[in-house]
Amino acid sequence: MTDKYNVEAAEILANEALRSPISGAVPIYEQLLSTFPTAAKYWKQYVEAHMAVNNDDATKQIFSRCLLNCLQIPLWRCYIRFIRKVNDKRGNEGQEETRKAFDFMLNYVGADIASGPVWMEYIAFLRSLPAPTAQEESQRMTSVRKIYQRAIVTPTHHVEQLWRDYENFENSISRALAKGLVSEYQPKYNSARAVYRERKKYTDEIDWNMLAIPPSGSSKEEMQWMAWKKLLAFEKANPQRIDSASANKRIVFTYEQCLMFLYHYPDIWYEYATWHAKAGSVDSAIKVFQRALKALPDSEMLRYAYAELEESRGAIQAAKKVYESLFGDGSNASALSHIQFIRFLRRSEGVEAARKYFVDARKSPNCTYHVYVAYAMMAFCLDKDAKMAHNVFEAGLKRFMHEPGYILEYADFLYRLNDDRNIRALFERALSSLPPEESVEVWKKFTQFEQTYGDLASMLKVEQRRKEALSRTGDDGASELESSLHDVVSRYSFMDLWPCSSNDLDHLARQEWLARNINKKTDKPTLGIEAGSEDKTTSGVSSNTNPPAKVVYPDTSKMTVYDPRQIPGPAALAAPSASGTLPYSGPFSSNGPPIALNDILKSLPPAFAAFVANLPAVEGPSPDADFVISVCLQSNIPAATGKSGTASLPLQSGAAPSTSDLSDSSKFRPRDRQPGKRKDMDRQEDDESTTMQSQPLPRDLFKIRQLQKNRVTNSSRVTSSYTGSASYGSALSGDLSGSTS
Repeated sequence: MTDKYNVEAAEILANEALRSPISGAVPIYEQLLSTFPTAAKYWKQYVEAHMAVNNDDATKQIFSRCLLNCLQIPLWRCYIRFIRKVNDKRGNEGQEETRKAFDFMLNYVGADIASGPVWMEYIAFLRSLPAPTAQEESQRMTSVRKIYQRAIVTPTHHVEQLWRDYENFENSISRALAKGLVSEYQPKYNSARAVYRERKKYTDEIDWNMLAIPPSGSSKEEMQWMAWKKLLAFEKANPQRIDSASANKRIVFTYEQCLMFLYHYPDIWYEYATWHAKAGSVDSAIKVFQRALKALPDSEMLRYAYAELEESRGAIQAAKKVYESLFGDGSNASALSHIQFIRFLRRSEGVEAARKYFVDARKSPNCTYHVYVAYAMMAFCLDKDAKMAHNVFEAGLKRFMHEPGYILEYADFLYRLNDDRNIRALFERALSSLPPEESVEVWKKFTQFEQTYGDLASMLKVEQRRKEALSRTGDDGASELESSLHDVVSRYSFMDLWPCSSNDLDHLARQEWLARNINKKTDKPTLGIEAGSEDKTTSGVSSNTNPPAKVVYPDTSKMTVYDPRQIPGPAALAAPSASGTLPYSGPFSSNGPPIALNDILKSLPPAFAAFVANLPAVEGPSPDADFVISVCLQSNIPAATGKSGTASLPLQSGAAPSTSDLSDSSKFRPRDRQPGKRKDMDRQEDDESTTMQSQPLPRDLFKIRQLQKNRVTNSSRVTSSYTGSASYGSALSGDLSGSTS
C-alpha cells in the first residue's frame, strides 16, 4: 500500500477542509474523494459545505455522484434534509417531490439496520400533510398504514418502537379494525425482531468508519473481511423467510455496503458478480464486472472472469474486447495475455485466426518461450498436427536455447512422439550451450531418459558425464566423480517404488551430506539432514545439500551452581532476628542489601502472604511437588479482607529447615526435651487430621489424589514419630511442625 492511501493523512486533510472556506475546501475534497470514492463521511462533509453556502446546483451534482455508491444512512438523511429545504415553500408540488425522495431513499437504504429514524421521519412527514377532505384524509391514513407495515417487518434498531407506534396508530382509527390487522402482522413483526437480534451480532463487528484501502494483510483488515463475509452469508440464508425478490434486494444492499469498505478486494467483486449470474441476472453481473474493472483496472483476474462471462453467454465480440483491453498499447502485453487470447481465438474463430495472431505475437518484445510452448501443444493436441508443433518448437529453439524450461518442454513433446533419436540430439545441443550451473535439470532429465529407455552402457556414460559437468560447479569435485549407492538407487527405482527402505534412504542422504562436507569445519556435524527429508524423485535420492546453520551454544564456563544458602555480602553472617526476619537474596534485592521477610510479605495480598510464609526452605529450583502441595493443604489460609492492609501472620523466629536437612535421619532428633511436648505434638497432629478431613473434597482430580495421599500420610505420622525414623510424616510432625502449621 502506497502513501496515496495514508489514512492518517486523509483525516488531516478532511479536518483542514472543514476549517477552510468553500473555495479552498473544494480541491481538498476532490483530492480525497478521488482516492476514497466510497468514503460516505467525506461526501457528507463535502455536500454540507455547499449546503452551508446555499449552493444548490453544486449540492445536486455531488449527490448525483455519490448517493448510489454510498448506501449509508447519515449521507442519505443529509439528502432528505436538502430536498425538504428546497421544496419547503413549493406547496403541493414540493410535498410531492419530497414524498418521491423519501420513497427513493427507502428503496435503496430502507433495509439498513440503522434506517429506523428514516421510517419514522417519513411517517411523521405523511401525517403532517394537510387533508382538508375526508377522502384525502382516508388516502393519507392508507399511505401511513402501508409505510408502517413495511417498517415493522424490517429488522432495524427501532423495530420495537415502530411496532408500538403502529399499534397506537391502528387503535386511534378503529379498535375493531386494529385487532385484525395487529393479529395479522404480529407474527411478521416477531420474525423481524428475532432476525434483528441475530443481524445485530454481525453488524456490531463491522467498523463503519473504515476507509477503503488496498489489502495490506493487517489483522484489522482480515477481521473486517471476515465480518462482512459472515453478514453476507447470514443474508443469503434468508433467516426471515421472506419472498425471493425481497431477499435478493437485501443481499444486493449488503454487497453494495460491503464494497464501500472492501472496494479494492477483487474477490468481493467477483463473488458479487457471480451471485448475480447464478441468480439469473447476467446483465447485473456484467455491470458489476464493469464497475470492478473501473475500481481495479490492473486486475487481470477480473478481466479474465468478465471475458469468460461474456463468452459463456455467446457475446463473442464483447469478450474479444475484454481480451484486447489486456494488451493496452501492445508494449505492456504479458505472455499470459497472448496465450489466453490465442486459446480464445482458437475456440471462437478457429485454427487460422489463432495461427495469425501467434505469428504477430512472436514479434512482441514481451513474447517468452511460454507462447511457443502453448501454441505448439495446442496444435499438437487440438489440431492433431504434430508437424506444425514440431516446426514451432524448432523455431523457438533458435530463440530460447538458453532456457532450460523450454528444453524440458520440447523434450516432453518428443517423448510423446517416441522420437528417441531427436531427444538425444536435443539434449546434446542444449547441454553444449548451457552453462553448468543452469543445466542441472536438463542433465537430470537426460539421465532419467537413459535410465528408462537406454541400455546399460549409455546409462552409465550419461551418469558419468553428468557428474563431470556438475562437479565443476562446486568445490568438492573429486567426491562428485566417485560412484555411490545413490546411483544404484536412482537407476533401479520406478515412480514411488524404491530398492531400499525409507531408513536406508535417510542413511544414504545423511552419508551424502557428510561426504560433501567432510573437509569443511562444522561445529556440530550431527545437525545435518533430518530423517525423512530426502527428495524421492525418479532420478534418485537428492538430499538437502545445504550445510546447517551455525548453532550458538551457551558459555558453560560462566555458569555457577545454584545454592540459596549462599548469600553474598555481610548479610550472610547475620543471624536471624527474633522478629522473624530472614536474610534473603533474590529478585527483590538485586545485589543490594537483603530485605527482611516481613517487608516482602507486607507487599503481598494476605492470602498469598500466608501461603508464602508456610512454604518450607528449598534447596535448588525444583522442590518436591507432593511435599509443597501437602503443606498447602494443611495450611490455614486467611480469607481476603478486601483491604489494602497486610494480614497478621504468625511467623516463626528463625528459618525453616531446608530439604537437605530432611535427608539425614540424625538431624531430626528433638533439640528441646520439654515435658509434655510429645502430647502437644500428638494433639496438634490430631487437629490437623481433623481439619483435613472436614474440608470439602475439591473438584480437581489432582487435588483429590493429593488429599487422599496426605490422609494416608497423616495416619502414619503418630507411629513414625514414636519410632524416631526420618520418614516424610515424621519430618512434618517433628521440627517442621512450627513452620508448617
